[in-house]
Amino acid sequence: MKKLLLVLIAGFFMQQSLYAQDHAASEVRLNFLNLIALGKVELGYEKFIAKDQSIGLELHLNDRYAYRSTNAERNFNTTALQLSYQFYFAGEDDHRLFIFPFFKYRFGDFVEPSGVTNMNSGLIGLGGGYKWAFNDKFAFGPFASIARGFSEEVSDRFSPIEFNFGFTVGLRF
Repeated sequence: MKKLLLVLIAGFFMQQSLYAQDHAASEVRLNFLNLIALGKVELGYEKFIAKDQSIGLELHLNDRYAYRSTNAERNFNTTALQLSYQFYFAGEDDHRLFIFPFFKYRFGDFVEPSGVTNMNSGLIGLGGGYKWAFNDKFAFGPFASIARGFSEEVSDRFSPIEFNFGFTVGLRF
């Protein structure tokens, strides 16, 4: 699994754009909503491979399971990587709907007085949203996603279904 993930990441960074450079070919973004609400940092990079398709890679620091709160006795010590493929449709070049299937791998643990839960697990999901772009330099918009986890240990402590939503702000180049 680790070798496959490394090959996908390497291919992601080595790929060349497949269309003319009359607009931005990449975007870096931050999920602003979850940063404020949860202290969860979701940094993303999106490489456009066509005018209406892109591949995305996200790093989730201080990742939490869905929208669970923590206190001094309960704490998520997790990080995640997410690989996605975005399809843009139904709109103009500067504002469009999109959907994205994704694979997310979370590693770390959840600590509470009753014990520690190993959070290492893979998730497969689907999301969608809407994105506005200004002068092909600045982009923002809401999104939501749902995923299914495949770890028995995590499913024993939490639901195997995980929801996420947010509002991203990005810079295109």
